[in-house]
Amino acid sequence: MRKAEITRKTAETEISVSVNLDGTGLYDCKTGVGFFDHMLDQLARHSLIDLTVAARGDTHIDDHHTVEDVGIAMGQALARALGDKRGIRRYGHFRLAMDDAQIATALDLSARPHLVWTVDFPTPKIGTFDTELVREFFQALATHGGITLHVDKVHGLNSHHIAEATFKSVARALRDAVEADPRSSAIPSTKGAI
Repeated sequence: MRKAEITRKTAETEISVSVNLDGTGLYDCKTGVGFFDHMLDQLARHSLIDLTVAARGDTHIDDHHTVEDVGIAMGQALARALGDKRGIRRYGHFRLAMDDAQIATALDLSARPHLVWTVDFPTPKIGTFDTELVREFFQALATHGGITLHVDKVHGLNSHHIAEATFKSVARALRDAVEADPRSSAIPSTKGAI
């Protein structure tokens, strides 16, 4: 059962995340940050990872703590659900086009967190959402999920399209990486551990 639940409570946020790596992309994401909920829904739908997120945060200040802490909790949930990573493909990549935006993602479920990020946005906000928080989310996800994550913007003019293409591209790469490898049930490393 490749499932996990994480609860994170701080003075700034209270977050509950559950994932099912063998799901169908069902989602129920309620963070109090509308655009972020929409992006999390895309992440679940296109990765085929069932995702439930319930978050309460100090959004009267701004959305930063909520977005970052959801990334932390999701990364921890993914790592827990993957266990020793036996029998997974481990690597994933996907180049996704959405209207004017094209995003290329490559990732390794390596237990060596690292983010390479070349995504810039033409506007500082999408509605009321700070575009810089897209990177903050993926930094937290990579760090706490033990993911080497490279995300590159190839093209993009519209901030909403760039953000959405980013979440979808990462989702599709993650889908490939967490899937069972039909040719191997071993830990995908010559070290015998990841």
